[in-house]
Amino acid sequence: MEKAVLCLVLILVALLGCKGDPDIVTEGDYVRIKRSLLAILIVFPVMMLALALAIVKYLTPKGRSDDDTIGSSDDEMKVHGGEVINRWSGLYRFTKAEIERALDYANSRIYLGSGSAGQVYQGVLPSGQLVAIKHIHRTAMSGSFTREADGLSKVRHPNLVCLFGYCDDGSDQYLVYEYCANGNLAQNLLRSDSVLSWPTRVKILRDCASVLRFLHTHSDGCIVHRDIKLTNILLTEDMEPKLSDFGLAKMLQMEETKVFTDVRGTIGYMDPEYITHSKLTCASDIYSFGVVVLQLLSGRKVIELDIVARDSLTKKAKDVVTGKKPLDEFIDSRVRDEVNIEDFVLILKIGVLCVAHSSVGRPTIKDVYEEMDKAWRNTNTKATRSRKEINSSNTAQYAKVIDV
Repeated sequence: MEKAVLCLVLILVALLGCKGDPDIVTEGDYVRIKRSLLAILIVFPVMMLALALAIVKYLTPKGRSDDDTIGSSDDEMKVHGGEVINRWSGLYRFTKAEIERALDYANSRIYLGSGSAGQVYQGVLPSGQLVAIKHIHRTAMSGSFTREADGLSKVRHPNLVCLFGYCDDGSDQYLVYEYCANGNLAQNLLRSDSVLSWPTRVKILRDCASVLRFLHTHSDGCIVHRDIKLTNILLTEDMEPKLSDFGLAKMLQMEETKVFTDVRGTIGYMDPEYITHSKLTCASDIYSFGVVVLQLLSGRKVIELDIVARDSLTKKAKDVVTGKKPLDEFIDSRVRDEVNIEDFVLILKIGVLCVAHSSVGRPTIKDVYEEMDKAWRNTNTKATRSRKEINSSNTAQYAKVIDV
């Protein structure tokens, strides 16, 4: 420190010049400096050094102890109070005890359904938030768990069900999702106490096309869901659709097609080319989505289609489009009075193109989305206009009553 100060002094002496300076006197090889100047020369550098150290300390992140990290060389995970930040985009790691408490909050487990790799139950977190907890089948543990967790944590979209966290204690594995209060699309199509309105159906199809467009044009390559069907489209409290069950998804990357030995999915929704040749493409999802479109238009009350039911549905739709059968036969009778024929025909034609036997004849997801969005904007405009007319009519009737 003293050497540094002396060096600063000598440098200042050299810069300022010693001759004629009343505060600096030279005597041979020595330099005599008045106390006032010496104080300035010492205090100023010390103050600057202290200021520099304070700035560096402020800008430097707080150090972490060795106990805070586990496997940091492999970027594995950092644990603090059960929370895990790792390569799965910071998903919360639940303990087995936390999962058990969430599942048994009502003293009995509430079964919601099953997915491609496990059974799904309703749960409640300590905060009171409802969640859906999937218990992974033992036979699916080898790949589905890691694939679904890793895939969903990296792929985010408003119409993809959100993954909150996971639990892996060796013997059991769980995935914790956001809870969709209105169940799946199949359940809503089958309900006898309420009917999915025409505008709601069109919006669901538009939003599903939106999330498929996102997956198929992902920056890392085309992501094929592989299991699009009514039961895998969940509905929130506000009837917003959420595509779920990402366990079978495949990343095709730069290759246009791939051949897989494990043909998996739901038979009534599966692409015929995929079934026959094990050739998976983005067009495979387009086919499945086309079947969903035809089910929503017709109101066909079938949750899990088989090949016979699927072929019957697609053939009838094609006959209507070609004029062999009347359009009225394909419209769900429960929404016939509110359907706009122009929009219905537009969506029906898109659905028929999607279920073309050959993938060559199917539209891309961009084309599908554009047509669905066009139908939704048209439907929404007419629905808004209709509501305004009803309100105007009610106001006029009310005014007439007041006048009387």
